[in-house]
Amino acid sequence: MGLAGGDEESKKTMTPWEQHSAVISIPRFDYNAPASLLQNSHSGFLITCTIKREKSATKEAIAILEKYCRTENSELESEICDESGIAKRRKISSQELEVEGTNHGRSYCSTNKSKDEDGSSHKDACSSPEDTELDACRNSLLSLVKLTRSGLVLFTFPRGHSADTILNLSHIFQSLKSGSLNPPQWCHRIFPIQETCCLNEQALQNVVVNLVHKFLKDKHDSTAHTTKFAVGYNRRGIEETELKVSRETSRNFDSNRFALLDRNKCFAVVAAAVKGVIPDSVVDLKTPEFGVLIELLPISVVSNGSPVVAVSILPDTLITTKPRLCVKALAPDTKTRNGKA
Repeated sequence: MGLAGGDEESKKTMTPWEQHSAVISIPRFDYNAPASLLQNSHSGFLITCTIKREKSATKEAIAILEKYCRTENSELESEICDESGIAKRRKISSQELEVEGTNHGRSYCSTNKSKDEDGSSHKDACSSPEDTELDACRNSLLSLVKLTRSGLVLFTFPRGHSADTILNLSHIFQSLKSGSLNPPQWCHRIFPIQETCCLNEQALQNVVVNLVHKFLKDKHDSTAHTTKFAVGYNRRGIEETELKVSRETSRNFDSNRFALLDRNKCFAVVAAAVKGVIPDSVVDLKTPEFGVLIELLPISVVSNGSPVVAVSILPDTLITTKPRLCVKALAPDTKTRNGKA
């Protein structure tokens, strides 16, 4: 009885994150992903959610993304989920391990047991290799990336995997509008990541130029008229004051490394890149035809290195300009919930 009472008391003092971890089966963090994000461009999804409900949002997001990414990846998934496909996946994962130089695989459930902070062990929700491979198939190759900020969930596709994340999000909104998809409870917004890059002027210019060309090609736009666009930049609360530690502790600190954390500087670089492709374009913050959205990714492993950003060009149907330029919310009342949207 004393033990049962202790367990009950423990549950009462556990945080929502800890309470959900025992009953929600979610993928494990992919510890290869941060290093790969520093070296390669990735597509994926950045999801904002209720603070301290990240695990619930992760499970909810998986259910949504596996449904709307499945059509595009159905052929690839079938190859991976059959016997030969599983062998190919394991071979590729081994090669990636050698390149990245890490000790963790891409498998969502790399071990059957893990330890809590007090040293006690418990079994993970995924306890067999078969479940691990099935889970990987269901999640359409998306990797869960560990972040340093609350209220965010980041999924990335493997490098070299081309995914039309903009189209995926469009289908999600269409389903929400038609009623075939219920509004999510924990996920507020899904930002579709087209490319990632280190936050430096040349890399950001190159990515924006490539995405503008792609946007025009997909829209079959000859740019015969004046094109209106807007730029949104979300630093997720990371300000210059937070870089004091880096300046004080790093002997070889390079001030240019963090130059684009300045909002005006970043806006100027992005606007110049857009105008380089569409000379007759103008900035319009009220009724833009498309928005160039830059999201600073708070990845733990690069806290003292080059910041990494996610970049996407979204059509006007997927963005809102009030109170600021950002991707549309999945439900109209998200800003009234416990966490910020």
